Amino acid sequence: MSLPQERWSYPQQQGEVHPWRDPDDDSPRLECGVFGVFGVSEASAVTALGLHALQHRGQEACGIATFDGHRFHTERHMGYVGDSFAGSDLMDRLPGAQAIGHTRYSTAGGSFIRNVQPMFADLDSGGLAIAHNGNLTNFLALRQQLVAEGAIFQSTSDSEVILHLVARSRRGKLVERFIDALSQIEGGYALVALTNKKLIGVRDPLGIRPLVLGEIDGHFVLASETCALDMIGARFVRDIEHGEMVVIDDDDIQSLRPFPAKRARPCIFEYVYFARPDSVVNGRSIYDVRKRLGRRLAQENTAEFDVVVPVPDSGVPAALGFAQEANKPFEMGIIRNHYVGRTFIQPTQGARDTGVRMKLSPNRSVLAGKRVMLIDDSIVRGTNSLRVARMVREAGAAEVHLRSASPPIKWPDFYGIDMPDREHLLAANHSVEEIAKMLEVDSMGYLSVDGLYWAMESEPRDPANPQFTDHYFTGDYPTRLLDREIAEGRNTQDDRQLSLLVDA
Repeated sequence: MSLPQERWSYPQQQGEVHPWRDPDDDSPRLECGVFGVFGVSEASAVTALGLHALQHRGQEACGIATFDGHRFHTERHMGYVGDSFAGSDLMDRLPGAQAIGHTRYSTAGGSFIRNVQPMFADLDSGGLAIAHNGNLTNFLALRQQLVAEGAIFQSTSDSEVILHLVARSRRGKLVERFIDALSQIEGGYALVALTNKKLIGVRDPLGIRPLVLGEIDGHFVLASETCALDMIGARFVRDIEHGEMVVIDDDDIQSLRPFPAKRARPCIFEYVYFARPDSVVNGRSIYDVRKRLGRRLAQENTAEFDVVVPVPDSGVPAALGFAQEANKPFEMGIIRNHYVGRTFIQPTQGARDTGVRMKLSPNRSVLAGKRVMLIDDSIVRGTNSLRVARMVREAGAAEVHLRSASPPIKWPDFYGIDMPDREHLLAANHSVEEIAKMLEVDSMGYLSVDGLYWAMESEPRDPANPQFTDHYFTGDYPTRLLDREIAEGRNTQDDRQLSLLVDA
């Protein structure tokens, strides 16, 4: 089943809720996942499998581009990978031994088929397809400059900026033009690109977004996470390092370091929530890290309780670690129904509330009469948390305590995560005691930042040189935010002009 086309204005403002997004689900959303293979038989089918493993990174749309030795073929769809790339005719539609793929949830641009990736352009040197994960923090500035110089854009996606920069580069070889283009962009990104001769993979200079290298039958694979390698039976080789570009062709793989050396600062939210539990990111098992988050959360807890209950599914590993550390029973007190349609299409609030109960059902035999410790991975707006807490209490729980396996989220993201502005972030505007009252729980608690770093088996956080991209909790952004600065400058200027008019 495909999602309908949606109407909304460009550009999307930070914190704007997607028109098709479930208003009862306040989980943050990552922009996308990328995948690429070179020299692999039935490349489109292999890519579809890889994208299926990366579906959690983007559920709005998906696309595949292939090269058959003579021409490029592309397909882009709104909806899920399994619905879009099923059928025995896939290899006929998308022939070739080289392919890249993308699964998307938009943060820059809107919900239109024209914004779905991979994006393709015919250049003077041949075709170029790009699939990009992340967000460019100088996208609007670059786009405005390119439009002023005569560029014509077909989409409102920041990924198209990269194509224009490559096309306009005066460097000689395509790889050099690609480097020239990437030297002008800022933000967090991992991308794969396909030419008629090469597969290219790049990770931003800070390594904010993940990218891994694998091998299958002597051929190289690029993917956002190792779970995609497992899906196709590929062997994990290594992580693409921060600021590294790999160029794969028929002969070999070449590693380039085109950007000034910086200390890596991978996104810590990959470990808290985004990556699949069976993935390994930057050498750390996601499942193991999440259990350690739960262990440390239990060490920092002060409430008395009888049973540990996860908010499924993302809260399960942390709840396991919490229960083991606290030596208390772990129970599935909430059952998730994976076969429910989207509740956001319901026209009334009452219908949406029914949809929430369809998704998550209380296991009354576990909850009744118990002091319940609810464990969630993170809390953003608190919308879902309130409904879950009410549901557990209505199922007969004597007490309901809520713990977040991450520190309070107080700052928005600009590197590819759909997260609201500060005024909509619960922890940015209320104390822990206030939040407990708002969510109707007996007690509320968050993991500390020190506890987060402990779970990562890292040294304590160095404020002068942080080891991770952790601005969600600290407000310490790893790059400048040019588009944001321009927007805030314009708002200030507008406010001043309004003030002059009022004074007049």
